[in-house]
Amino acid sequence: MKKATKKEIEGLKTALLERYSDAVTELSYLNAFELVIAVALSAQCTDKRVNLITPALFKAYPTAEALAGADIEEVKRLIQSCSFFNNKALNLIAMAKRVVEVYGGEIPLDEKELVTLAGVGQKTAHVVLIEYTQANLMAVDTHVFRVSHRLGLSDDVSATATEETLVKKFKTNLHQLHQGLVLFGRYICTAKNPKCDTECFLNEFCKSKDGFKPR
Repeated sequence: MKKATKKEIEGLKTALLERYSDAVTELSYLNAFELVIAVALSAQCTDKRVNLITPALFKAYPTAEALAGADIEEVKRLIQSCSFFNNKALNLIAMAKRVVEVYGGEIPLDEKELVTLAGVGQKTAHVVLIEYTQANLMAVDTHVFRVSHRLGLSDDVSATATEETLVKKFKTNLHQLHQGLVLFGRYICTAKNPKCDTECFLNEFCKSKDGFKPR
């Protein structure tokens, strides 16, 4: 697979920013506390499914204090249609307890602090900061990984390495580019039957139609 040239990278960046300049997450939330929960639940689960789950969860536990004192079985019941709901329920309560005990009930909007919360790794922290603070960060999910490889932006085998490559190549406007790559991969450059001939606006940059997945 050929790699994108510097000229192509600039072209890709311009096209993505024009198309997705105002793009935001499709997860529904009202504040940083709800956003952290929604992003954590979205791991290996669709945003649509998460948005069906969270209204009842947020109503039952509107604050970190409320969730910190939650009954684990009740939390499991509310999120049981989400993948890995048992572990996620445990992490949500542990996350809330730390937010209350260490951060006074407020979500810390700092990467080093965020990753100390249960269930919040680097990718989740980046997604939260990209969405909530428009931080110049990149996060690589399955959509971003696949699209990055198809467009010749990366040939890395892991999501972490792909993230580092994208940061080096794009440098600026990373929060917009992240949102754009996610939406492009979700709706146009799909894993199966990508809409190459009908909807793709990046056809000239395409290097492959293979279904790349991180190892």
